[in-house]
Amino acid sequence: MPSAFQFQCHLVLIFLAASKGETRYLEVRDAGEDDPFLLLSEDLKRELSAGQIYRRSLRCIDMLSIEGQFTFTADQPQLHCATFFIGEPEELITIHYDFVNIDCQGGDFLKVFDGWILKGEKFPSSLDHPLTTSQRYVDFCESGNVQRSIRSSQNVAMIFFRIQLPGNGFTVTVKKSSNLFPCNVISQTPSGRFTMVIPHQHRNCSFSIIYPVVIKISDLILGHLNGLFLKKPSTSCAGVGDFVELLGGAGLDPSKMFPLADLCHSFHGSAQMKIGCDNTVLRMVSSGKHINRVTFEYHQLDLQETEIRKENSIEEFCFPSI
Repeated sequence: MPSAFQFQCHLVLIFLAASKGETRYLEVRDAGEDDPFLLLSEDLKRELSAGQIYRRSLRCIDMLSIEGQFTFTADQPQLHCATFFIGEPEELITIHYDFVNIDCQGGDFLKVFDGWILKGEKFPSSLDHPLTTSQRYVDFCESGNVQRSIRSSQNVAMIFFRIQLPGNGFTVTVKKSSNLFPCNVISQTPSGRFTMVIPHQHRNCSFSIIYPVVIKISDLILGHLNGLFLKKPSTSCAGVGDFVELLGGAGLDPSKMFPLADLCHSFHGSAQMKIGCDNTVLRMVSSGKHINRVTFEYHQLDLQETEIRKENSIEEFCFPSI
């Protein structure tokens, strides 16, 4: 994973919501010396033969984008731990409990959250997720063997846990499945190209890029024609029903980010925007009456690009944070 993303994640992972609606704080010690971020490299993919299962131990704070079997065994009381799972945009993540040995009566817990929580903020936001916040949590100590497999609603999920007795722990198997119409996505990379399609569904979908980026929308199909508006007090797409908005901010939750621009009309061409915020989100709002589609590409913004204004750029935002 690129160093910029690692650096930002090291900062935000010191905060973790460890229960419904409540935030607990994590201490991440010597994070730079023991890198918790393992994304599957092409070399490792070539080494794993067909049918071979990847296995390794989990750290207290960890991140994974690989299928396999993962085991955590406490060597000392571990009070605030989390593992973050991420897949490709078109993948869903299934977490299956193979073995669990924790003391639920003594205060241990092991929970799966459908999405991510970073610094007390959720992705997808409560406005964009099909489940309520309480339904997005699955607590092993409450469900036990009743629900041993949990599948995410998007390409990210997480587990967070407390294990106080050395020697106790758990083993999970992580698998991925295809998502025909990806909706809410966190990008693994600072550059890429993506097409989001919402086929006659009343839902909101966000694509989150945890980098300052240049984002270029090349194709937008909505169920109506209207206009293109920069966010100003007197102009917006409110009431239109189907539109795309660009958001920027320092957190993870799109509903708490600053709205930068609304796109309310279908077009074929190019609309480019430089967003120097820590996190950039393209969010599509769909009434369910139409098939809406947007194609865009993005790449990480560097300081040199902040000094170059191209003709098709709409406006520039958040540069003081770079």
